[in-house]
Amino acid sequence: MSDKDEQRKGRTDDHTARVHPGSRQTFWEGMVHAIHGVRHVLKHERNARIHLVFALIALILGLMLKISDAQLAAVFFAVVLVFLAEIFNTAIERTLDLIDLHENQRIKLVKDMSAGAVLICAIAASAIGLVIFGPPVTRLIWGN
Repeated sequence: MSDKDEQRKGRTDDHTARVHPGSRQTFWEGMVHAIHGVRHVLKHERNARIHLVFALIALILGLMLKISDAQLAAVFFAVVLVFLAEIFNTAIERTLDLIDLHENQRIKLVKDMSAGAVLICAIAASAIGLVIFGPPVTRLIWGN
């Protein structure tokens, strides 16, 4: 049955009502939960902290070298992409740990694939950093 058919009959798919009955979460309460999730990743995931250090270095370097707004936006986008990948990777790993804590080759493969997505994002972010920061840093070191 399609969503439109269900809506016509008055039975919309309301996740909150079905899964969290009695929950009346406000926007701000949702924000608090989201911030808690980000803090958890930063506190418990070493690689997330490493990404944060590189992100801060990239943003500070971008401001110091006075790169263009478009270049700074590209750096910011790359940083966000890596963090999103890291958060999703952590969420996937935690979910799979709920399914089976023992050695399971299928779960290992999914975790490896998720980690691979983070790796690809980090490599792409590094390439963006090289393209943007390479020329000004080279000029700074060796002069014009």
